[in-house]
Amino acid sequence: TFAIVQAEDEIAALGIVLGAGWAGARAMTSTSGPGISLMAEFAGLAYYAEVPGVVYDIQRVGPSTGLPTRTAQGDVLSTAVLSHGDTRHILLFPGSVGECYEMSMDAFDLAERFQTVVFVMSDLDLGMNTWMSDPFEYPTRPLDRGKLLDEATLRRMGGQFARYLDIDGDGIPYRTIPGDGMPAYFCRGSGHNERGQYSERPDDYQRNLDRLARKFETARRHVPAPEVHDDPEAEIAFVAYGTSHWAVLESRDQLLREAGLRTAYLRIRAYPFSDEVAAFVARYPRVYVVEQNRDAQMKALLRMDLPAELAVRLRSVLHYNGLPIDARSITDEVLAQEGLKARPAAAGAQ
Repeated sequence: TFAIVQAEDEIAALGIVLGAGWAGARAMTSTSGPGISLMAEFAGLAYYAEVPGVVYDIQRVGPSTGLPTRTAQGDVLSTAVLSHGDTRHILLFPGSVGECYEMSMDAFDLAERFQTVVFVMSDLDLGMNTWMSDPFEYPTRPLDRGKLLDEATLRRMGGQFARYLDIDGDGIPYRTIPGDGMPAYFCRGSGHNERGQYSERPDDYQRNLDRLARKFETARRHVPAPEVHDDPEAEIAFVAYGTSHWAVLESRDQLLREAGLRTAYLRIRAYPFSDEVAAFVARYPRVYVVEQNRDAQMKALLRMDLPAELAVRLRSVLHYNGLPIDARSITDEVLAQEGLKARPAAAGAQ
């Protein structure tokens, strides 16, 4: 019921995944940052031809070979828009070993629902270090195969199957799987119209790109929701993702005990961002985005997504020395940006 294939390189690995996805099988591969770079062209094919697949990215320090045994969150921005042209990819951000397991199932469902590659953005801290976890629960939910063409839908199309036609208004077309008894289709990575026929007509191309953008907007309502911890008495808030989560929890405690500073917190679990993210940022004057890279990549994605009046509230706490992020680094940086000092520890305090 399954196969494991050793590919010759990351380009071939994603090509195999997409071939399997087109044929109706669920398939995934894993890599790190350099492999993600090699997968760029096939990722664009999957996005434009609308073929499902899953890629696990175990992020580590770059550029180039970088520090191959050290952790980072440095592939966020490049993976979100991987490939040339206008692309947007669904990203999931596990923060624990348990979520790596759970989000694997989410990724396969989302890949088939939205007919695209879904990237699960783990990191080397999760991938190599020892973590404790509750036992994994055996999955019982049914598989979400997405929009598969049936006789009723074919009648809604007037009896003529159009692979890239949006008849529901959500940007997601209907697909068929070879051998399922429904009409077959041409799978095109080049310009195409709604029937999958080759086209370089400007209106066909623009209509297709607009539909893909509409499909990405639909995904906001289906990706894993963020974890939100509001505090009505807080003036500042944190946004973090992945393994930065645990250091943020400890830093919030340090800030309260050492400086009397109350904080709110939102943990991003997926991109595109659900509406809760913008609503959260709107509730707090200053929002610190904590991430393990130099260039504030998640902050850049947020600024691309949020209205200008909210984007200006974002500040950065950055950690990029290759070691897992620690709470003290976060606490000290926030205190410095807030112009505060920690209270002296009480006598005898440990």
